[in-house]
Amino acid sequence: MKWPLLAVCILGSSLAGKAIAQDADNATLEKGRYLAAASDCAACHSAHGRPEYSGGISFSLPMGKIYSTNITPDADHGIGHYTEAQFGRALREGVRRDGSTLYPAMPFPSYARLTDSDIHALFIYFRKGVKPAPISPPKNGIVWPLSIRWPLTFWRWAFAPTPTKAIPRTSGEFTDPELARGAYLVEGPAHCGACHSPRAITMQEKALTATDGNLYLAGGAMVDGWTPPSLRQENRTGLGRWSEDDIVSFLKTGRAVTGSVFGSMTSAVLHGTQKLTDDDLHAIAHYLKSLKAVDQTQKPWTYDSTITDQLHKADLSYRGARIYVDRCAACHRTDGKGYPSVFPPLAGNPVMMQDDPVSLIHIIQSGATLPAMTAAPSSIVMPVFKHKLTDEQIADVVTFIRHAWGNNASPISAEDVKRLSKSMPPPDMADDALSLN
Repeated sequence: MKWPLLAVCILGSSLAGKAIAQDADNATLEKGRYLAAASDCAACHSAHGRPEYSGGISFSLPMGKIYSTNITPDADHGIGHYTEAQFGRALREGVRRDGSTLYPAMPFPSYARLTDSDIHALFIYFRKGVKPAPISPPKNGIVWPLSIRWPLTFWRWAFAPTPTKAIPRTSGEFTDPELARGAYLVEGPAHCGACHSPRAITMQEKALTATDGNLYLAGGAMVDGWTPPSLRQENRTGLGRWSEDDIVSFLKTGRAVTGSVFGSMTSAVLHGTQKLTDDDLHAIAHYLKSLKAVDQTQKPWTYDSTITDQLHKADLSYRGARIYVDRCAACHRTDGKGYPSVFPPLAGNPVMMQDDPVSLIHIIQSGATLPAMTAAPSSIVMPVFKHKLTDEQIADVVTFIRHAWGNNASPISAEDVKRLSKSMPPPDMADDALSLN
């Protein structure tokens, strides 16, 4: 009887070993799925009406238009032939399997901070957790000779850090574990600086981490029709009046008492940050609140009831007041305070007070959709006004809300609206915000 018993023990041990190995594989795959959300992969590589991660989203660059690539495991159209080493080199160093350099629209200067363990998890996820899609994106719209890639090699050498330099730089910034985790997520996978940091004339980010200087996350140039605001502690145009809980709510639901998500950030929350744990969201918020304001001259915003009092008395003499009452006040209220977490406040909203009014103009022109999130299941839609209001009327109402309730931002003209209309967000970017909802 001993031999059958021994066989049973060996078989049981073998099955237990396979179960443990399977659990480890599943854990790695799920870690990769989580990191793909943290890295905002779907927002750039999942286009409306196309299979997930099959690419096709357009990006307008100074040299022309490019389309995101297929990153499914399809062998002919995607990354099915990539080894893990080649996959890691593409993410962290911007080098494709064929040795050519990726366009810097791919945030490899930020992804250079990803650890080997995280690269492995992402590779397993994109190899085993994503369905192959035999489809190619449209051809890039960059004319020769700007389409030649080899000069990008010199750009990469000059401006993109290697993982051996980037990883210890970010990991050594903070001794506080929560700040360290927040720095890793913001500077690495979430690549917030790719949009929210200013760029030089040669298109590199002027700062890649908090230790590179106070320009990091100080606000970026217009991207696909939207101007990313400062994520530092400016009182009027940054996060100075936001609490950590406000930031967590914004990243989890797209809504906060201080404002709501719009533009390109909509897809970043929908496909990315809402899927992160509360601990990671708090780490991000804690890190962002640690960044000091760049503009130390801003006077703190305080609510001014002058316009509210005038509207309550039916005084519509101020430029744009009648349009605001007719078109906007039902949702945003005559006192500008809105209905937080449903209709965002305009009073004290940093978007109202930015020097560049382009985001505000485009929201009015093209409308906006605040999609349903897991923790906020209602979808809210702002109507499109570009066919209902003239350039002059849009200029008037934008001037009104930029001035009212203590916002005190500069006025704009109809010529400003007409000029900025040329930079309207591409239609596919608006569709993509809802493509996976």
